[in-house]
Amino acid sequence: MTSLNYGHLRYFWAVAHEANLTRAAERLGVSQSVLSVQIRKLEARLGHALFERRNRQLQLTEAGRIALDHADAIFAGGDELIDALGHGTTTRQVVRIGARATLSRNFQIGFLRPILALPDVEVILRSGSNVELLSELAALNLDIILTNDPPPVDTSVAYLVHPLDAQPVSLVGVAAMLSGSHDLAVLLHAHPVILPAAGSVRSGFDALANRLGVRLRVAAEVDDMAMMRLLVREGTALAVVPPIVVADELASGVLVEACDLSGISETFYAVTTKRRFTKEIVRWLLKPTALADDTDR
Repeated sequence: MTSLNYGHLRYFWAVAHEANLTRAAERLGVSQSVLSVQIRKLEARLGHALFERRNRQLQLTEAGRIALDHADAIFAGGDELIDALGHGTTTRQVVRIGARATLSRNFQIGFLRPILALPDVEVILRSGSNVELLSELAALNLDIILTNDPPPVDTSVAYLVHPLDAQPVSLVGVAAMLSGSHDLAVLLHAHPVILPAAGSVRSGFDALANRLGVRLRVAAEVDDMAMMRLLVREGTALAVVPPIVVADELASGVLVEACDLSGISETFYAVTTKRRFTKEIVRWLLKPTALADDTDR
């Protein structure tokens, strides 16, 4: 069996990081034609195309992304070998996770906690809008997206939506505002509220207020859970929020849960794509919470 030519791998590694054949050739001091030949030889050895052209840009294929992860580990290990004079290191696995910028940090930490202590796993965490993250997922730059807003049906990308958790939603506020009645209708008549800007929680709460015959006084509409957490701590309004978002404040007594909003919940999802080569760390991370009804979108 022919061994891997690490010279070919280094040429691929340079092109993958430059995402441009011309720049990589200049950096390596070789011609583009020589570089192309070396990469084709590596592809022939691995049995998979490593790059594809999209809109005149050079992008990694799924096999290319896997090859790059291994190349990063190999060449980083070589540098460490030189520095450490022969003390070897364990190859690290890389998992790239994107999280919706407005998502609860407490939920994100809870999801990441099982892998943060693993010595052979490196976590790369990115945040952004759903649109940005889905684009990165489709381009194989992310392995998982964490969101509370699952992607729409897209015939060009086979999204896999894994429901992770459904958190109940409550009305919370500072203790001084909740010293009297904890009846929901009474509280909503007496105090302004901070609401999520859109989504199933907002529509469910609006419907509940309508059934109670309450005209809401909206102090703020917020799509960022971290900001909602800060606003309700100011003590000027009550907030409609999953308790996980303000778990530290509830535990310390800074905030108090007035009442559970029965029937209203916030669902958190992990989104992946169908791939020929799914990382074992991704399988392991999703296995405890993956449900039998994972949905193709």
